[in-house]
Amino acid sequence: MGKATKAVESPYYKARMECASCNDMLMSREGASELIGIDRTRLARIELGSLIPYPEEVLMMSDMYNAPELLNYHCTHDCPIGRQTLVKVDTKSIEQIALDAYVSLKRATEVKESIIEIAKDGIISEDEKVKLAEILETLNEISKVATELQILTKKLDSKK
Repeated sequence: MGKATKAVESPYYKARMECASCNDMLMSREGASELIGIDRTRLARIELGSLIPYPEEVLMMSDMYNAPELLNYHCTHDCPIGRQTLVKVDTKSIEQIALDAYVSLKRATEVKESIIEIAKDGIISEDEKVKLAEILETLNEISKVATELQILTKKLDSKK
């Protein structure tokens, strides 16, 4: 069976194809829909991007494909609340995550000192608002690294 051409950029399709190397039934949408319990046509529309999956469907695909990154993708792309509150992450190797963690955590002491300096008088001045924005950016970077490590760990734990 040939690979889909229109869905090739879909994270749902990519996750299914990655897992198909271990489970031949996932090579086709028919087999995947049977294993997951999602109608084949609905699965096709999800993979083609013409239909936003329900959270429950993303959970099922994530479990079946051993692709916890689909949860972050769905929440940061398809959920209006997640788009405003969560950090988008990429699937990375442990080496890249470790380097990112090292760089972002080096700034943690500076962030801690800056927060204390801003908070000591109980007032956030205009110039402190700029520093506060920088602090939030650093904390978001740390959060992103933590989420990437969490996804990688979940993916590795599921392979046991």
